[in-house]
Amino acid sequence: MEKRKEGDKIRLGISVGDLNGIGCEVALKSFRDDRMLDFCTPLFFASNKTISEQKRALGLTISFNGVKQAANAIPGKINVVNVWREAPQIQFGQATSDGGKYAIRSLKAAVAALKNNEIDVLVTAPINKKNIQSDTFSFPGHTDYLAQELEGDSLMFMISDTIKVGLLTDHIAVKDVANVITTKLIRDKVFLMTTSLIQDFGIRKPKIALLGINPHSGDNGTIGEEDEKIVKPAIAALNKEGHLVYGPYAADGFFGSETYLNFDGILAAYHDQGLIPFKTLSFGKGVNFTAGLSKVRTSPDHGTAYEIAGKGIADEGSFKEAIFAAIKIFRKRLDHKEITKNPLKKQSIKRSA
Repeated sequence: MEKRKEGDKIRLGISVGDLNGIGCEVALKSFRDDRMLDFCTPLFFASNKTISEQKRALGLTISFNGVKQAANAIPGKINVVNVWREAPQIQFGQATSDGGKYAIRSLKAAVAALKNNEIDVLVTAPINKKNIQSDTFSFPGHTDYLAQELEGDSLMFMISDTIKVGLLTDHIAVKDVANVITTKLIRDKVFLMTTSLIQDFGIRKPKIALLGINPHSGDNGTIGEEDEKIVKPAIAALNKEGHLVYGPYAADGFFGSETYLNFDGILAAYHDQGLIPFKTLSFGKGVNFTAGLSKVRTSPDHGTAYEIAGKGIADEGSFKEAIFAAIKIFRKRLDHKEITKNPLKKQSIKRSA
């Protein structure tokens, strides 16, 4: 792949998600304004036939350029990389096997292009976690698959301008949460969040809050012992090493009192503990970012929304935020790499006798 030049537009890959959901709609709507092409060169991983059918069904008049490979994308145009030739049946609002099959074909092609540096960043449209399962794909979602394919350890990190929430555990059953959380897991996730806040967001000394596992953070062991035996010792050890980590905080009061505004990042114990308040505070403007990996991947903060699919009423706001976040994070990483690649070296000074 030809080396990038300074000033080159960021090549932004888009996996189209479940064809029966709102993924294609919000992705296409994000580029109705031609000024979006000033920020990046978009590449949809699907097919000319599929994108044309989505446009027709949704009444969109966006033009695009079809290419065989991502490397052939034309800057200043919306590009469609032809991953398949056939025309899969689109059944808006239905969870079909084809919906999952083509969502994964799009994702795998986009990730391959990302690994080959044919695209710079990836924005993923929503998938259905059930119909994507197959003999060749057995992951609970994007995050786990990307963690396997890309270098690094992943952190599910929900971000907006005012709040950033990461998860100690993401797509696991609530009954298993307490057994999965260990001192090592907390330590690893704090390191991932700290690194991301520094290199991806330019925060020099991040302040991180940990939420308690149990209601009221266990009430000193009255409602479960995990916070006393696991979370508090982990925080104490991290503090000794110089990390600005605080807690455990009871989740209800933490968000209700707006204490979250005092921190750069928040680590929630499990999925709903972190995502319910995040989406309440930031829905439509929030972004799901997979931190900790060698490449940048973002997605909107919503799902397939079958109930409104095909009606042309889906709001593209969160998808556009995911695009802008991917671009900003990519640039921040380049800046951080440039700043840290040549640290000042101590020079020996010869003193005359």
